[in-house]
Amino acid sequence: MFQTEQQTIEARIKAFCTANGIPLSVLEWKPIPFSGEWGMSTSFFAVAAAEARLGKKIDVAQRAQEIAEQVQSQVSGVPGLSHAEAVKGYLNLFFDTQEYTRRVVETVLDQKDRFGSGPATGQRVMIEFSHPNTHKAFHVGHLRGTILGDAICRILEFAGYDVVRANYPGDMGLHVIKWLWGYLKFHNGEEPSADITKWMGEIYAEASKRLEEDPDLETEVRSVYARWDKREPQIVALWERTREWSLEGFRQMYAALDVRFDVYYFNSQEEKSGKEIVEELVRRGIATDERSQGGAVIVKIDEVLGLAKEQFHTAVVLRSDGTALYATEDLALALHKFSDYPDLAKSLYLVDVRQSLHFTQIFKILEIAGHEQARKSGHISYELVTLPGNVVMSSREGTVVLLEDLLREATTRARAEAHKKNPSLTEAQLESVAKAVGLGALKYPMLARENTKMVTFDWKTALDFNGQASPYIQYAHVRCNSILRKAGVDITNLPPSAFDHSLEPAEVELIDWLSRFPSEVQRAAAEYKPLAIANIAYNTAKAFAGFYDACPVVQASPEIRAARLRMVAAVKQTLANSLALLGITAPEVM
Repeated sequence: MFQTEQQTIEARIKAFCTANGIPLSVLEWKPIPFSGEWGMSTSFFAVAAAEARLGKKIDVAQRAQEIAEQVQSQVSGVPGLSHAEAVKGYLNLFFDTQEYTRRVVETVLDQKDRFGSGPATGQRVMIEFSHPNTHKAFHVGHLRGTILGDAICRILEFAGYDVVRANYPGDMGLHVIKWLWGYLKFHNGEEPSADITKWMGEIYAEASKRLEEDPDLETEVRSVYARWDKREPQIVALWERTREWSLEGFRQMYAALDVRFDVYYFNSQEEKSGKEIVEELVRRGIATDERSQGGAVIVKIDEVLGLAKEQFHTAVVLRSDGTALYATEDLALALHKFSDYPDLAKSLYLVDVRQSLHFTQIFKILEIAGHEQARKSGHISYELVTLPGNVVMSSREGTVVLLEDLLREATTRARAEAHKKNPSLTEAQLESVAKAVGLGALKYPMLARENTKMVTFDWKTALDFNGQASPYIQYAHVRCNSILRKAGVDITNLPPSAFDHSLEPAEVELIDWLSRFPSEVQRAAAEYKPLAIANIAYNTAKAFAGFYDACPVVQASPEIRAARLRMVAAVKQTLANSLALLGITAPEVM
């Protein structure tokens, strides 16, 4: 907000230090924690320590305070500053409250939907997320990884990164063979109509149940597997056709969730390359082939690294019968990504926390093998979602809560709440609001918690218009819109306000939350944590509620009215930007 003034201040301080033989090389500024006024601070301990290294007999802490006091006089008269103080070796500069408020509001209104965004970093990052298995239902167990991955991508893009959104569905494995067997035996010739993933999931659950009831049927499944291994044309054609059914169902789910992908990888593509990598690891003595003794191909990572204490354990990279594992395919996938995108700065896998050791092993094996790409690969872990009562979901047993059912219920519940709060909504408005509020109610709980903490989803909390939930934030946005509409003025036609009235505490608190948004975007991007955005969206909405109660806008005196209208417009924009990063729509009415 005060870059020009900061440059002026730095120039004055450096000129003073040069004239007085003080070895100042650089000034590092940090924001002063908000306590009713805003400011920035810099330390002179490094300068004092540099003097001590030059042979001066000084007390570093005392000398740092002396320098801070000396340069304090150099910043007097700089526009926008209210006062300066030298405290314990630090120079603290405080901004004029009215001027700071004006700059925050005008910055938001000037940058609009780019407010909070960062400059281009020139770095490309791949985020791999969602990973549903074909030939199974798309259920609530996939929800958090999909929503979290989408939000991380949105935040990284907004923060200035070039993001590649990747998906890695499991399109081959025992679950697919089991489905193909069930289809051929009991549903041959059938095709899905509506609710594709539900239909696919039902066939899988039925096949699992029949196999449990009659284990002798496993011989038939193994026969289908043998036909696949031989790449029998009829089986391959059936697999290709039914896989496309699943992918179409996934595309429908992603469209409903407003999630997109740039590239798809499939484990069936990586099997051959993965086996070749394993063979190379064996040849080089990195992996141990124990198949002749009835074992598997393994990598004793700690032994290879010469570690006395167990850290990485032993990884199995190929089954005893020579068939591929997830590890086999992930070794290939890691390199495949960098082959497609050689300029990747990072390749990140968003997969649940139970796979943490798996990815640690994969990256370490590749590193041992000399693949530098391993150092650019990483795992973002997250915990799963449970329903009230710790309901356990199983695709095999068919006890899953289907995502399409959850989306329908979210829309239905949101529609009822919206109609109850605003019966005057037209049918078209009600439909639009129900979709926006329902989807927001699903997404926000997944994002408003630490990635690695379990989420227990329940409707009462998710659709709370008065608590820490998406509808509360969306309603704050609607309130802003309502105020601006009632005022009957176009904010773009209003001149910038001086904010020279005595600001109420509620106004100051609101501005503080608006001013934090850009730094929270960068923090969320650096830590891959949408929680930071979920929190600031809620806190901004909460601060706006305090402002709404304490500060008249439309009924205020003309000069205050104009300033507060611009503040309301800035809040509306910031809330819209925050919600957009979470993949949530900011409605105009509710």
